[in-house]
Amino acid sequence: MVQEYVSPVRVHKYSFEMVMAAYEMRFPSCPQIPVVIECVITEDSWSADDSQRHTTRRCQLNVDAPYLLKKMIGVDYVYFIQKNHLDLKNRVLEIEATNETFASRVSVIEKCKYYVHPENPDWTCFEQSALLDVKNFFGLENTVEKIAMKQYAANIAKGKELIEVFMKEVYETGVKELRPWNALEPGKNRELRRVVSRGTEPLSPPPVAETKKLSIPDQYTLDSEYIKRYLGELTPMQESRLLQLRKWIADLQKGKMPSDTTLLRFLRARDFSVEKAREMLSQSLLWRKKHQVDRILSEYETPEVVKQYFPGGWHHHDKDGRPLYILRLGQMDVKGLLKSIGEDGLLKLTLHVCEEGLKLLEEATRSSEHAIQSWCLLVDLDGLNMRHLWRPGVRALLRIIQIVEANYPETMGRVLIVRAPRVFPILWTIVSTFIDENTRSKFLFYGGKDYLQSGGLLDYIPKDLIPDFLGGPCKSFVHEGGLVPKSLYVSGAFTERDGDPLSEDSIYRSVSLGKGQVHEVIVQNRDPQSVLTWDFDVLSHDISFAVYRSEQELDRPDQAAAAAGEERRSVLEGAACARVEAPRVCHDGESIQGSHVMADAGLYVLQWRCEAADAQLMYFHETLASHHYRGSMSSLQSATSGFSCLSGKSAISSCPSR
Repeated sequence: MVQEYVSPVRVHKYSFEMVMAAYEMRFPSCPQIPVVIECVITEDSWSADDSQRHTTRRCQLNVDAPYLLKKMIGVDYVYFIQKNHLDLKNRVLEIEATNETFASRVSVIEKCKYYVHPENPDWTCFEQSALLDVKNFFGLENTVEKIAMKQYAANIAKGKELIEVFMKEVYETGVKELRPWNALEPGKNRELRRVVSRGTEPLSPPPVAETKKLSIPDQYTLDSEYIKRYLGELTPMQESRLLQLRKWIADLQKGKMPSDTTLLRFLRARDFSVEKAREMLSQSLLWRKKHQVDRILSEYETPEVVKQYFPGGWHHHDKDGRPLYILRLGQMDVKGLLKSIGEDGLLKLTLHVCEEGLKLLEEATRSSEHAIQSWCLLVDLDGLNMRHLWRPGVRALLRIIQIVEANYPETMGRVLIVRAPRVFPILWTIVSTFIDENTRSKFLFYGGKDYLQSGGLLDYIPKDLIPDFLGGPCKSFVHEGGLVPKSLYVSGAFTERDGDPLSEDSIYRSVSLGKGQVHEVIVQNRDPQSVLTWDFDVLSHDISFAVYRSEQELDRPDQAAAAAGEERRSVLEGAACARVEAPRVCHDGESIQGSHVMADAGLYVLQWRCEAADAQLMYFHETLASHHYRGSMSSLQSATSGFSCLSGKSAISSCPSR
């Protein structure tokens, strides 16, 4: 397999002629590059006008490979052929090195170029690339690739440093300045030739008949200082992958090019696999074009219900300079928002936030002294209860999370979750499987009031920027949220997707009850410590709700009789049972959510009773397996958090709607 490595452009703040004089100092041997034993000139020629030099060297290298490997392949050294073409007239040096040793098994082609900086004629640019093709190497192909990459990275790291070292040696010889080659000054050209070749006379006769056609500097190169300033520290391999993806996208995209930070985010999301990042980015670019995402910032109009009831917004920055977004999820009425603006409306709101975040990242990078590539999310869960586990809402949020993960990868630098209540592990169990593993590792949880103690928010957010609702001094303009009035609901705003059985009609059941009638659901539990959850809406009049447990077999409710309007007799009559959730009266129009940890095996009964006039309800229930539930608790306990496990006492209270 052919591996291609490309390094970013290095800039030497010296003239091309001075850099050439320093470059020549590294021959025939260089203590600063111990891998190079010696480079011997085998061919050397100058043109008659002293503007062109062709040099061929045979270089002996001591490869940094394990001793055992060297013995297996039977060599201690390898040899490379280096061919240089120095063009003083056009101020370019092109270098090509190929391996002589094992040429039939391994092909190495390294190309380097020194040329004048396009914007400053007194500076010199250097670029470097390499192709490695390991065809057949005694079954050690992967090992050879790793050794080659290690050596290549070492050479890149030392390149700029060496010019600085050798430049001092040039100064010590008394050379402080070299003027460019000029056809009208042959005497000075001869002196320039002497300095840049250290007085070496050619081994083969001149002249060089034709000058080599110069290649145009690659438009897809990147300056190393630009990378460090705007993209952060990258390894040579990462720089190479970035340049490869950049070139591919530039060839593909005839219009607007994604930014280098965008390319880097997609590469990081795919562990710097160019093929995988290219596929992911291609899909994202098509998605952006199809949904006109580039126009969201200029065209999005915030719905009035979002302005009044969406508890999220940007809030200054964290200690690392990342833009900080606050989401008071515990105060967010997911059902109300979906019923008023729909899933598409909530998605557009989310995309608008993400696009704002990308813009803030650019501004933060410009105003700071280093690259800011991700934002920080602070999630306040105070008020979170089983109402937030409304299943259609959760699944709609999961779809939105998947879209964000696919199109805004590696934008989340840190997630701080505070005031997590006991119901949170259930929600985390459902949601976490849809979040990328690398993103999950950035979550920090704080369950009680420990978020302002050592190891809490003060480690990540400046003290003077802690929002007021968390006990800090900084005024927050993030809305408090609250329940969306049903008068703001829009008919048909949130409906079932085609082929996606997630609507209320598909997972909720509707029941009508006459005065004195009951409706009961029997849940058989064979998994101690599993969690029984419920969610129901009272559509008319009042209903009493309770949960019971029985150790004996129960007759199943007579659904046929119920459908015929006959009296519904409770399955609990005459049975030995215990009430595990106290009865509560649920009023017309209320949405009720709750949970119960089923500590023991047995039969559990959800019971709704109509005490007055005819009533209607729509309900849904689900059992969460104990291993999922315990797992979510364990993951929280192992994090930086004061989050404690559910106690037996707390496990028997329901979580009513606010």
